Amino acid sequence: MDQIDTDSTYRVTADELRQFIERIERLDAEKKDIAEQQKEVMAEAKGRGYDTKILRKVIALRKRDKDDIAEEEAVLELYKEALGME
Repeated sequence: MDQIDTDSTYRVTADELRQFIERIERLDAEKKDIAEQQKEVMAEAKGRGYDTKILRKVIALRKRDKDDIAEEEAVLELYKEALGME
């Protein structure tokens, strides 16, 4: 009896495991497609004269909290003034 219970439990677990793995694989494929689309958009922006390095910085800034950005910029200005870079 134990062998039958163990086998059916294993089968269900194996099926569930396979489903999880297949879902992750599909998400990885979607992630690859999205990354390729982002690359294409950056190439298009570059082709129209935009600086992609700056675009990436702007995108990163837009993800951050405005107060954190303001504080960082204030400290940067302070350091630049101290070094005579202004």
